[in-house]
Amino acid sequence: MPEPFHPIANTIFRLVLVGGGVLLVLVLCIGYLVVRSPYEMMQDVPREQPLQFSHEHHVGGLGIDCRYCHVSVETSSFADLPPTSICMHCHSQMWAAAPAVEPVRESYRDGRSIQWTKVYSLPDYVYFDHSIHVHKGIGCATCHGRVDRMPLTWQAPELTMAWCLECHRNPERYVRPEAEVFNMSYSPPADQAALGERLVREYHIQRLTSCSICHR
Repeated sequence: MPEPFHPIANTIFRLVLVGGGVLLVLVLCIGYLVVRSPYEMMQDVPREQPLQFSHEHHVGGLGIDCRYCHVSVETSSFADLPPTSICMHCHSQMWAAAPAVEPVRESYRDGRSIQWTKVYSLPDYVYFDHSIHVHKGIGCATCHGRVDRMPLTWQAPELTMAWCLECHRNPERYVRPEAEVFNMSYSPPADQAALGERLVREYHIQRLTSCSICHR
């Protein structure tokens, strides 16, 4: 009785199996890279806003401290967006009739908040507390980048869990003196390793990596 399949059929079948496995792995790798790409995560992408507010101008040019606008950053889990009344502290006197500032004046008159576009958006299952990081010596620029150089604000870090864990596992690499937390131009000293270890002890920083710390 003749063989139902040509002898080469086994070879073809093996090649199909191997090729299919390789193709599946390749597709999964490409998908993983795409999902974690800066484009997909909106990293380094300037966000258009209803009002073209420039941190570069206000922070870098005028030297306004982060806390002047983000008033709750030291006491709350949220940095909070400034109410229009804070903007009007200055703009009731400066550029008071400028067309570019009209949305601010309109918001102040009507009592309606400006609908800003969020730049940093964490999933609902991720808990982050601004105040604890500020008081443990983590600088604004560590997470938000050099906002004093951003005409329009964008997300600086990738915000992956691995990115957060890198700091939680090795806080001595990133901690700075508490007096320098809001200093955008702060540069780590040559002895950052020694300074970091000292500040970790002084600020009682724990290497918190338990899932329940952030996922609540």
